[in-house]
Amino acid sequence: MAGSDENNPGVVGGAHVQEGLRVGAGKMGAGNVQQRRALSNINSNIIGAPPYPCAVNKRVLSEKNVNSENDLLNAAHRPITRQFAAQMAYKQQLRPEENKRTTQSVSNPSKSEDCAILDVDDDKMADDFPVPMFVQHTEAMLEEIDRMEEVEMEDVAEEPVTDIDSGDKENQLAVVEYIDDLYMFYQKAEASSCVPPNYMDRQQDINERMRGILIDWLIEVHYKFELMDETLYLTVNLIDRFLAVQPVVKKKLQLVGVTAMLLACKYEEVSVPVVEDLILISDRAYSRKEVLEMERLMVNTLHFNMSVPTPYVFMRRFLKAAQSDKKLELLSFFIIELSLVEYDMLKFPPSLLAASAIYTALCTITGTKQWSTTCEWHTSYSEEQLLECARLMVTFHQRAGSGKLTGVHRKYSTSKFGHAARTEPANFLLDFRL
Repeated sequence: MAGSDENNPGVVGGAHVQEGLRVGAGKMGAGNVQQRRALSNINSNIIGAPPYPCAVNKRVLSEKNVNSENDLLNAAHRPITRQFAAQMAYKQQLRPEENKRTTQSVSNPSKSEDCAILDVDDDKMADDFPVPMFVQHTEAMLEEIDRMEEVEMEDVAEEPVTDIDSGDKENQLAVVEYIDDLYMFYQKAEASSCVPPNYMDRQQDINERMRGILIDWLIEVHYKFELMDETLYLTVNLIDRFLAVQPVVKKKLQLVGVTAMLLACKYEEVSVPVVEDLILISDRAYSRKEVLEMERLMVNTLHFNMSVPTPYVFMRRFLKAAQSDKKLELLSFFIIELSLVEYDMLKFPPSLLAASAIYTALCTITGTKQWSTTCEWHTSYSEEQLLECARLMVTFHQRAGSGKLTGVHRKYSTSKFGHAARTEPANFLLDFRL
């Protein structure tokens, strides 16, 4: 289109406009095709004329702009990757500068349309061609492989949980199919076997020191009669549960202990000691009739409930998770039997006592803190949860050979128990902070 003389004088003359209109009318009306003016002459007239202050200069469509337009058209049919999206954004940011340079080049009347306008940035951008798609896909695949390798390295860094029952699948007595469910039930049911940690406040004639003396003496009786380990832990449990609900005078406390051991033997042992043997071991302080009456009172007070999970139940499973040897097993039992004597340990559930004893034994043997992912998985206790109980056990180990209650220390100082009491305690746990 041609502008009017009023708006753009000197750009295109009025005669030229009228002549152009007449020529156009002749072509359309008569069909005589006139050779129209070359497009270069029109461009030279437009470019060569002085610009009017209100005129808007049209942008010259350079070869570079054509390439940019083609790139955007092709971009609609290409998959969007992170690298390609970054290239498109970079080109979008460079467009205002390109437009500005193009406008300045058009406004210069001394240059013809045949001159190529070059810029230093054009040489830089000439090499900025889109990366082929197969290269982008290859780079994406390599990035994904690197990311997967990093994830695999992180997984390898974490210690895997060992299947501790893989070797017992052919052993029907190991009940591998139900063992995890059994111990989940034990951990839920252990609350019924716990007693209030301050139950001695209800007793008028006995205290926690007397309880400790009784338990220490029963450990020696248990060792002399060569009873099963389960019997000792059930005996202590029956004593605490009975004393938590039944007031007892001081002179009957030993009778409670002897009767509790008799009941535990009847529940756990194949060969049960006779009542006369228990009377003899108590220096004939009680008669047969008194023992049987106390037995009747205890089972009625406890509602005949003697099927409770004791620390020993958890010790066997947790030692298997720790892949223990004989040394670790004996030291763990030494530490937990020291805890049976202590009244302060009643605040911990049986499963926590067992896990803490094994953790303390591991630290004692290795000299460093040891608690594997497998142990944490099967015990459901982290190292931080065991630390309070483990520190108390270390203090019990330190003073095991001194004081008045040395029954456990003498028992585990024999060759039968591997001289476990002679092991140096893990003193570093007292100062250890997670």
